[in-house]
Amino acid sequence: MQLTNKEPEKKLTYILPKRSGRDNTGQVSIRHQGGRKKRYYRMIDFRRDKDGVAARVDAIEYDPNRNTRIALLIYTDGEKRYILAPDKVNVGDVLHTGAKAEIKPGNTLPLNLIPVGTAVHNLELIPGRGAKTVRSAGSAAVVLAKEGEWVQVRFPSGEVRRFIGECKATIGQLGNVEWRHQKLGTAGRARRMGLRPEVRGTAQNPRTHPHGGGEGRSGIGLVSPKSPWGKRTLGKRTRKPNKYSTKFIVSRRKK
Repeated sequence: MQLTNKEPEKKLTYILPKRSGRDNTGQVSIRHQGGRKKRYYRMIDFRRDKDGVAARVDAIEYDPNRNTRIALLIYTDGEKRYILAPDKVNVGDVLHTGAKAEIKPGNTLPLNLIPVGTAVHNLELIPGRGAKTVRSAGSAAVVLAKEGEWVQVRFPSGEVRRFIGECKATIGQLGNVEWRHQKLGTAGRARRMGLRPEVRGTAQNPRTHPHGGGEGRSGIGLVSPKSPWGKRTLGKRTRKPNKYSTKFIVSRRKK
C-alpha cells in the first residue's frame, strides 16, 4: 500500500487534547501515559451512510492515532471523508456503499447481503451506530452463517457472535498487515508516542506492589500474580456474568 505524500485534509482534523491518563479530577486513572507530541486527530467515517453515492480514493495517508492507514474519499457530490484503508485498495479506486454495492474490498454492505466465507472489517454492533469492532491493522472477521435475521461472524480472536443482519460491514482485510512485526527501536520513540515507563512489580517494594520485597531475585512469592491493587490477574474471570452482550456470543474464544 503506497502512501500519498500530502498534508491531511484540514477540515477533517482537529488538535487532539492531551489528557496524560488523567480523569476530570486530575488524578491518574490510566497509568503509563503522558508526554506525547502534539497530534491532529483525523475524523474517520465509521458510519459509511452515503448509500448509492460513489467515492474515489484520493489518497492513502498515515494516521498517528491508529495502527492502520486511512484513505481519503471524494464523493461524486464533492464531500470528503476519511475511512480506514483496506488492504488491496489503492489511489484511484472507486468504492460504493449500500445494498447494491458489489463484493469487493472497500465496499460497505449490510451483513445479510454478504456471502458466507467473506472476510470483513469495520462491523457495527447496532445498525446505524457506526463500526465498533475489527478496526485494527491487518484484522479481519469472517461471515460464518445466516439464521433468519441473524448473521454469525467469527472474530480474529476466534469468538463467534451473532449480529443483526442490518448491521453494516466493510469487505476485505484492513491494511498495514505487517504492523505486528514493527519494533519501536528506542525508548525515546515510545515517549514521543505518549508511552511512559512501566516498572516490574518484583522490582518494587512491598508497600507499592504485592510482588515486591524479598531478598534478591526471589520471585513474586504468591500462588497467582496480582495487580498493584491486590486483584488476581490469572485464572479469575472478570467478565460480568449478566453483561448485555453475552446473549449474542455463540462461542467464546476461551473454552
